[in-house]
Amino acid sequence: MKGKGILCFVVLAAMALWPVKTSADAVPSVSAKAAIVVSADDGRVVYAKNEHDRLPIASTTKIMTSLLTLEAAEVNNRVITVTPEMIRVEGSSMGLRAGDKLTLYDLAVGMLMVSGNDAANTAALSIGGTIENFAAMMNAKAASLGMKDTHYVTPSGLDDKEHYSSAYDLALLTRAALQNTQFANIVRQKSIQVHFLNPNMTHSYGNHNKLLSFYQYCTGVKTGFTKKSGRCLVSSAEKDGVRLIAVTLNDPNDWEDHEKLLDYGFSCLVSRPVNDSSTSISLPIVGGVQETVQVIGTAGENVVIGANDQLKRTVELPQFVYAPAKKGQVLGRVCYTCGGKIVAQTELVAAEDVPQAPKQKMWFQILWEAILDLFSGG
Repeated sequence: MKGKGILCFVVLAAMALWPVKTSADAVPSVSAKAAIVVSADDGRVVYAKNEHDRLPIASTTKIMTSLLTLEAAEVNNRVITVTPEMIRVEGSSMGLRAGDKLTLYDLAVGMLMVSGNDAANTAALSIGGTIENFAAMMNAKAASLGMKDTHYVTPSGLDDKEHYSSAYDLALLTRAALQNTQFANIVRQKSIQVHFLNPNMTHSYGNHNKLLSFYQYCTGVKTGFTKKSGRCLVSSAEKDGVRLIAVTLNDPNDWEDHEKLLDYGFSCLVSRPVNDSSTSISLPIVGGVQETVQVIGTAGENVVIGANDQLKRTVELPQFVYAPAKKGQVLGRVCYTCGGKIVAQTELVAAEDVPQAPKQKMWFQILWEAILDLFSGG
């Protein structure tokens, strides 16, 4: 068939490998008791140290508390009236007082910007009714995310021997949290204004996460500290299409270590375009008004792979199709694999309509129509 040679050539050419020549930096040494760096896109681990150890996590707890609060606010961003019980908690505060009125969303802001324990307690009691009920919601969410080394007792992260997580689990949680657009937008801001409905006034809150100023690629996420936990930090960063999450627990040099960890992560991963919109192939079509149908490719999203990995591109099309073909009809696909695993794919679609050709009449059909015409005077 005329189009078959063209098709075979395209498939064979597409089988070539795309090498990635970038090499990773030297593995960093960090002072953290536990640490991890993962790709925010696919969860790939690029660095780990005691990542499954169960440790106190201080105010990084509020990643979970704020996520549940924002999810509740998406359903009903109701106004909360602060009670004395809600703010009966020690530690960092957004300055809530009994009688204050503000929304659930604004409570999440207070947790994430200035690590307000009062905001976390207020949200927990407003959503769960009791701290215990809200902790159960936190643990249920953790289980649904596969956080096997995590158990929550408080919404704020104040020390409790039964309140712990791991660097690995915090990375899992942060991947999920960053998919919430409100969460992702809050944690990347250096300051945010919160409007109180009572008293009618606006407060400006600065972000405790100094990495937003120290590290140009930083996009969040949350600090934490108690005497028992030491310094805890969860950060996110984005560079050249690669998004990373880093976690350190009990790390006296967390700012410096996160810069090293994130730089290392960026040296380990690269983003590659997946765009087949320039692809055009003539595919044989049977029973159509023409012999071939033009097939075109589509654009996909970039894919993140290891710096030393190879991306393999393969065009998958049948040898021919039957008419009719409709413009935009999916006729095949382009698969991108890395290490034998499909990491991305795009569709190959018909660029045009190709109707069926009119069927040729048999001799007896022609004779019968002639007889009918004769007797009808046609």
